[in-house]
Amino acid sequence: MKRASFEGISTTTIFYLLCGCVGYAAFGEHAPGDLLSGSGFYQPLWLLNVANVCVAIHLIGAYQVFAQPIFSFVETSCRQRWPEVKFVTTDHQITIPFLGGTSFHVNWFRLTWRSAYVAVTTVLAMLLPFFNVILSLIGAASFWPLTVYLPVEMYIARAKFPKFSVSSMCLQALSFICLLVSLVAAAGSVEGLIQSLKTYHPFKNEA
Repeated sequence: MKRASFEGISTTTIFYLLCGCVGYAAFGEHAPGDLLSGSGFYQPLWLLNVANVCVAIHLIGAYQVFAQPIFSFVETSCRQRWPEVKFVTTDHQITIPFLGGTSFHVNWFRLTWRSAYVAVTTVLAMLLPFFNVILSLIGAASFWPLTVYLPVEMYIARAKFPKFSVSSMCLQALSFICLLVSLVAAAGSVEGLIQSLKTYHPFKNEA
């Protein structure tokens, strides 16, 4: 898991930095949220389609990872609160025909709740008028506490570093630098949201 996390985060960091630096170098402050279609890039069309498929695969995987704690919390809480309700607690075995008797277990509550959650969040995302700006604001707000602060504090506690040791101070310095980066990113996102609100006219008829 340590190796998988290192390789995954390293790859993601490289691609994110490349997109950010190349986009800013090419477009400056007018960099579009979608570097390909937002910049008028439509040829070759297959390249744009491949890029969109890659984005979809990335978001589907990331969505599963980040949604699992919510799924687990709700399902565990419901099982503890209604242990006698079979709809919540019972798993049903379903056999797939023509596959040698292969079967899997389905919990109807889990299937219903997760499907409803995905549908509601999808509709809310579609209704957001400034998806890129709001997404950047949410990312800036959640990056430092979830990705940096908590893992660093847990690692320091697990490794039992002395309070003012070199390792502890370096990790705290890294956490502080990431906090500053998050604050700057959040400020930029708020400024972008304000600018989007100024130019947003939902009922304006376009010629």
